[in-house]
Parts: sequence; structure tokens; C-alpha cells
Amino acid sequence: MNVEVACYSGYKGDERPVRFRLGGQDYSVEEVLDQWYGPQDVFFKVQANDGNVYILRRCSATPEGQWSLESFRSMRRGG
Repeated sequence: MNVEVACYSGYKGDERPVRFRLGGQDYSVEEVLDQWYGPQDVFFKVQANDGNVYILRRCSATPEGQWSLESFRSMRRGG
């Protein structure tokens, strides 16, 4: 699933996601929980302002660096 991501840009360029838009909803990244690299991708495990955890993937093989949602986990507990 494609996702629009706004990043903090430090001296290395787009270093980490700070906001993302998914299904017409905007989310703020409260914390980057983990980050790792694949052969052509970089992955970010983030906790958003809705309390849920998302894994976002940035394809570094293309100049525009397309983002996608790789995983979602609800942190809400039932009743």
C-alpha cells in the first residue's frame, strides 16, 4: 500500500519519517522504534500519534524513493 511520507532532512537527506498520510488520514510519528536496511530499501518501525505501530518502507533504488506501508499493528486493547 502506497503512503505519502514527510521526512526530517538532516545532513544525509531524508533521514527519518516525521509524518505520513494513509487512506486520507494524517499521522504524526511520535517515535522511531527501529530502523534497518535491505539491499534496496530502508525500513522504519514507528509509533504514530494514534498509538499504533507501522512499518514504513522507502525504496532507495529509485530517485524519488517511493514509500509503502509494509505492516500495521494495533496497540489498542479491548475492554
